[in-house]
Amino acid sequence: MNIDGIIFDLDGTLWDSCRVVSESWGETLRRRYGIENGPTAAQVKSIMGMTAEEIADTLFTGYGKNFREICLACIRGENDYIADHGGDVYPGVPEMLETLSARFPLFIVSNCLDGYIECFLKSSGLGAHFRGWACEGSTGMKKAGNISLISARHGIAAPVYIGDTVMDERSAREAGCFFIHAAYGFGTAECPDAVAAAPAELPAVIEDLEGGEGHA
Repeated sequence: MNIDGIIFDLDGTLWDSCRVVSESWGETLRRRYGIENGPTAAQVKSIMGMTAEEIADTLFTGYGKNFREICLACIRGENDYIADHGGDVYPGVPEMLETLSARFPLFIVSNCLDGYIECFLKSSGLGAHFRGWACEGSTGMKKAGNISLISARHGIAAPVYIGDTVMDERSAREAGCFFIHAAYGFGTAECPDAVAAAPAELPAVIEDLEGGEGHA
């Protein structure tokens, strides 16, 4: 197969922001609502990849009838905090991106709110490796739609999507995209075209995938 573009998920694939997101939400809950016990980093990890509505239904229903508003306030408050504090970029990601960006155009598609991807790019210092990105918060579309949008916008005929969850895999399939499972991340996969146990493995995994057919 002739791969002509690589699209990355963000959380659980390029970095782990659970700790800093938990800290940010805790600060918003204390400052705006007087709530002392916010979601832990482990709880944040359990919802990574979900939409804002799904996060509210999963973690915020115990905060009263305005739980959706409270959830959205927490998520909206993330960007400034993350831009200042940064998440934990996975070991090997900078080197992997440098290697891949020399051969392919790289992109990011995530289910986050508008501005979150930019916070990653700024705080990590990795922005120069990416040609573009899209998220539900900026387009109003789910992940599959944004994968298709990036592909159409940049003229990519045979993209590969790299993510860590079943939701990522199903979105890639819906978009007609090959899928590599980032098995070092937060979730599992059903039947990926390839698997990487660490970021450093991705260049070799992609090279192997180029020599096969996959089943996108």
